[in-house]
Amino acid sequence: MAYAPTPVEPAAVAGMKSLTGIVRNFTPNWFTVTMGTGALALVLNQLPIEVPGLHAVACGLWMLNIGLFAGFSLLYLARWVLFPVEAARIFDHPVMSMFFGAIPMGLATIVNGFLAFGPSLIGPQAVAIAHGLWWCDAALAVACGLAIPYLMFTRQEHSIETMTAVWLLPVVACEVAAASAGLLAPHLPATEGFLVLVLGYVLWACSVPLAMSLLVLLVLRLVLHKLPPRDMGASAWLALGPIGTGALGLLLLGDDAPSIFAANGLASVGEVARGLGIIGGILFWGYGAWWLALAVLKTQRYLREGLPFNLGWWGFTFPLAVYTLATLALGRMTGLGLFAMSGIGLAVCLSAFWVIVAARTLHGAWMTTLFVAPCLKGPNRAARFEADAV
Repeated sequence: MAYAPTPVEPAAVAGMKSLTGIVRNFTPNWFTVTMGTGALALVLNQLPIEVPGLHAVACGLWMLNIGLFAGFSLLYLARWVLFPVEAARIFDHPVMSMFFGAIPMGLATIVNGFLAFGPSLIGPQAVAIAHGLWWCDAALAVACGLAIPYLMFTRQEHSIETMTAVWLLPVVACEVAAASAGLLAPHLPATEGFLVLVLGYVLWACSVPLAMSLLVLLVLRLVLHKLPPRDMGASAWLALGPIGTGALGLLLLGDDAPSIFAANGLASVGEVARGLGIIGGILFWGYGAWWLALAVLKTQRYLREGLPFNLGWWGFTFPLAVYTLATLALGRMTGLGLFAMSGIGLAVCLSAFWVIVAARTLHGAWMTTLFVAPCLKGPNRAARFEADAV
């Protein structure tokens, strides 16, 4: 998510100003825009303070996010229809293929929005829509979590030296779907809610342990090979994503557990799950605080060196957003002002990041300089990834 765009020659830019050129160069990393935008809408809607118009702003961002996701989906589908051979080359690219995980994660923010904003806009059918979309989202997340690692094992070239936190993207999608399950389950009938809750825990287990092991490798890579180049500076924030989502998933699933497990004859299990959710959430929050502080320190260093803009800057938004959501959830469930005030402060920072990144992305999209498909450049080798990947 934090790679420098390939320098684009003026002739190439001119060619990309056509709709056909945009479609040919459209890649899944654009769905990181929907991840950050949708997550900000959810954060603003959960702030524990009364701000006139804030709910309307949050709802507007969510509806904007639906439009963005629909537009990006049409563009990417058009690429597969019009340029199927070129589109398929993404499976061999060891960086761009990771961004398939951004598709289900962007969809999850829409699912959650139907539960947060939908009932007041379209009534009870919002839950039914969210339920149907969640199954699609979970299926996509599982597919990414299995297929992309399999491609890494069999077709792509990787090394510790070229590793970045982008490896987390296809893995984290399952835990994002798990957190959505925690929001959805209480709105469903007892039997269906119980199934969604159990599957939420399964999805969490399919993602979080693997993501934590990747973070260990990431620390080793940073120790042995130092910081990535400044063009990849925003990758410093990606590690916060699985930690924040892991905490949020435990908290939301645990909050649902007592009533749902009790309705299915497992009341004692539900109380244990709620306790584990709070304790686990606090532990993950503390671990995330270390990564957050490290990300701030690394970003300050990159800013002194000069931090060029690319689509990777959306890495500043979604990881911080899910960590903020976990912080706010801890504030609600524990009643501690520490978490409530921290959540408000993080939300302010997140809003500032979103405004800056969204403005620069809009400009880059208008100029068409952000529409670059590194996987079109022929055979991929590790030595070329840093220069090619967006």
